[in-house]
Amino acid sequence: VQLQASGGGLVQAGGSLRLSCAASGRTSSTYVMGWFRQAPGKEHEFVAAIGWKIGSTYYADSVKGRFTISKDNAKNTVYLQMNSLKIEDTAVYYCAARRYGMGHSFADYDYWGQGTQVTVSS
Repeated sequence: VQLQASGGGLVQAGGSLRLSCAASGRTSSTYVMGWFRQAPGKEHEFVAAIGWKIGSTYYADSVKGRFTISKDNAKNTVYLQMNSLKIEDTAVYYCAARRYGMGHSFADYDYWGQGTQVTVSS
């Protein structure tokens, strides 16, 4: 499975960005797609996840109410709509895929895309 993340950039605090993650290769309806982020000097932090088949979602408390994860099955793409961005949201954002079951830790995921930088300025 290959994952291609895009959509990062520089935005002012309070602004919005939408990240995309295109999946290719041998994907399955059992997959769970997740977004993680890593700020400088910090470990990977779970952001959000969505079940590929049913679309059940799970969010970190730090982004709940501001970020929305969604999917387009026809395009094999997962999105992360980020609103009301804060300076502390600055990080490299990674999309990931897990073969079975919802997960929210780094070790739960089997496949990783390259990161996309999100920088929120004051």
